[in-house]
Amino acid sequence: MWPLVLLLLLGSACCGSAQLIFNVIKSVEYTVCNKTVIIPCFVTNVKATNISDMFVKWKFKGKDIFIYDGQNQNQMSPSSEGFKSTEITPSELLKGVASLKMDKSDARVGNYTCEVTELSREGETIIELKYRVVSWFSPKENILIVIFPILAILLSWGQFGIVTLKYKSSDTKKKIIFIFVVGLVLTIDVIVGAILFVPGEFSTKNACGLGLLVIPTAALILLQYCVFMISFRMTAFTIAILILQGLGFVLAVDGLSLCITECTPVHGPLLISGLGIIALAELLGLIYMKLAASNQTTIQPPRKAVEEPLNAFKESKGMMNDE
Repeated sequence: MWPLVLLLLLGSACCGSAQLIFNVIKSVEYTVCNKTVIIPCFVTNVKATNISDMFVKWKFKGKDIFIYDGQNQNQMSPSSEGFKSTEITPSELLKGVASLKMDKSDARVGNYTCEVTELSREGETIIELKYRVVSWFSPKENILIVIFPILAILLSWGQFGIVTLKYKSSDTKKKIIFIFVVGLVLTIDVIVGAILFVPGEFSTKNACGLGLLVIPTAALILLQYCVFMISFRMTAFTIAILILQGLGFVLAVDGLSLCITECTPVHGPLLISGLGIIALAELLGLIYMKLAASNQTTIQPPRKAVEEPLNAFKESKGMMNDE
């Protein structure tokens, strides 16, 4: 009886050793931020000591996309449907690592099959590759990045309205037209930027939209300076406002340069704080102009410019009466 039991145990051991055991991984994900994609494949009971004893085959939807022959030590991608960048690390095979690496451009969503053969033992496992959408900025950051430049422009138009109503004269007409044209171009730039900067993944379109939202705000400093010069010249408070606005622009540009180079930016608060400071400076400028304008009357043409033609008319009329 004992010989029969021993024979059964040996048979079961042999049958068990004929199958490679895998660390089961159902799925992996990749995002737009990945430069390369790695599909894991781990064998837990590799016993080979020579790389020539290993053979690996990867399939995608039943078609061979990668083959490694340890005996010849060569890698090839027989698929005609891409996957030209696929590769494994041969030195890791003896450790049970047969993970497939490829460029993101070659990656496709679906089921991948990893087949590993070690001498007379073999096995396979299936891993699903999924694509996950990752937003460039959080929803709150998206809202603030769009709102602050728009708010700053609206406040700038408020300043323009005060200048037009209270300080319009023949001397300031050209300056007011200049402010209007620059403000109109700036408004169009920001609207286009807001349209391009739609919430979603990092892309060239989103990056261009963010640039159009941030960089043109430099013109707001020039516009506010022109408005102050037309209204009541420069004072210590207006200089402080312009310095504050310049600081906000520097912070916003620094945040832009840091965010635009990262797929998942961590300097969003720096960018948003800069845009917020710009909007705050515009608000302070509008309040200051409103208070100053309430203490002034609408500028009239100089008295001398009105009186001289009137006196000349009276003198000519007097001469006619004498005649």
